[in-house]
Formats: sequence, structure tokens, C-alpha cells
Amino acid sequence: MAVARVNLRALTSWVGIARLFAVVLSCLTFSLVASTGNFGGASGTWCMFTWCFCFVVTLLVLLLELLELYPVLPLSWDDFTSAFSMLAVLMVFTSSVVFPATFISSPCSSNQCARQAVATTTSFLCFLAYAVEVGLTRAKPGDISSFLSTVPGLLKVFEAYVACLIFSLLDEYSHKSGLLWCIAVYSICFIFTLLIIIFTIGRCLAYFPFPLDKVLVGYNFLALLMYITATILWPLYSFKGRPRPESCGRNCSWDKHLGITFLTIFNLIAYLVDLVYSSRMVFIRTPS
Repeated sequence: MAVARVNLRALTSWVGIARLFAVVLSCLTFSLVASTGNFGGASGTWCMFTWCFCFVVTLLVLLLELLELYPVLPLSWDDFTSAFSMLAVLMVFTSSVVFPATFISSPCSSNQCARQAVATTTSFLCFLAYAVEVGLTRAKPGDISSFLSTVPGLLKVFEAYVACLIFSLLDEYSHKSGLLWCIAVYSICFIFTLLIIIFTIGRCLAYFPFPLDKVLVGYNFLALLMYITATILWPLYSFKGRPRPESCGRNCSWDKHLGITFLTIFNLIAYLVDLVYSSRMVFIRTPS
């Protein structure tokens, strides 16, 4: 039976302080936005979910570390906290951009707009707090005890998140073979990347009867090749003979396809960097 003990270093260490700032800032952000009563629609719901989700999980992490209860959990705690902090960085950054772009209009002179502007500022500061946590917990070169705290591990979270953003922008693809292939690329890479993250957190990778580090290098190489084809085919089939319509509003399909094009390029770069770092970790050993 686990006995709870108070570990004050969970709050007084630099990582603990960064988490405390994240808790306070995320709470302040969603409270300010809730006080305006103006956060409807998909964008507002996403932003509120992000701030509330990050607040709850970060508070739970602090409590578990403060009471030293996390060792009883059937998961790799360091991998979980590293993956979550990276996910929080991406989610809060997205919300810090989406919320003002959607809800703040110029001129900003009303009391409601002022609270929305302050909420945007606190959201951005919350993003910085999570970014500091990622920097503090990132594994040092040569340390692979916690895979998701290494650069390839953090990139896995980035790749999965960007794929989710791509899925959120998919609407019309007219059953063209080139676009269907791109969707297959996004889906296959997302599924495998998500499985790697889940198996790592669940401590399941040790049960695979093959050298997983070399398999991951092979997967990164294959994913890179697939994303190269998607980077070429998606804009080719999306924009060939299709100039931007003059009446292209906020939910314009053409703009969404352009967003997917840029997100595809971001993931292509991520898989390239992932391949380089993974190859160095596997094939270039640091002399002891």
C-alpha cells in the first residue's frame, strides 16, 4: 500500500515553479474568457478545452509529485510528463493564436475586448511556462532513459499534433487519387506515431522481440518519404486550375487546403529532423 509523503521539491524546484506558473496562468486565462461569455463556436470551445485541460492535468501532476504517489501508476512517469508538457506547449500556443484571431476585433475599446486581450496575454505567458518546463526536462545528449524527453521523443508529440491539425482542416478533397493518397499518408503516420507514444508511456516497448531503436529509424525514413510525396501531391491536386475565390471567407475550403499544405511541410521538416537525431542516437555512439 502506497503511503503519501510530502515532497516540497515538487513545488520549489525550477520545474515545479514552471508548473505552478502554468496552473495559475491557465486558470486565469479560462476564467477571464468565461467572464466575457463570448467563446462560442468550434474555435472558442477548443481554446476553453485547452486551458481547462492543461490546468487540470498540470495540477494533477503537481499533486502526485507533491505526495509522491506517481510511482504506483502503471506508466513511465518521466515519459508521461515530458509528452504532456510538449503537448501543452503546442495546444496553448495554438489557442494563443486562434483566440485573438477569432474573437478580438479592432478597435478594441470595450471592457469585454480588454478582458479578451488580457486573456490572450496570459495564454501566451502560459505557453512560455510550458516551454520552460520542456526545456528543463529535456534529456541531455546521450541520455535515453526517458525516450519522450529526447529530441526524437518530443518530435513524436509534435508530429502527432500537427497531424491532428491537418485532420481538423480536411473538408473537401473530391475523391481525387492524389489527395486520397495524402490523407492515407497523414493517417498511417499519425497512427504509428501515436502508438509509439502510447507504448512508450505504457512501458510496452521492452516486450517487442526486435531492436526497436533501429525499427524507429526505418519508420522515420519511410514516413519522411511518404511526407515528401504528400508535400508534392497535396498542393498539386488542391490548387492546379483553382485560383483563390474572391468570396473566400473564414471557413473557405481554399484557405484550409493552403493551411494543410504548410502543416504538411512542417511535419516533413519534423520527420527529417527526427530521422537525423534518431540515426545519431542509434548509429553514432559517444565513446565512454
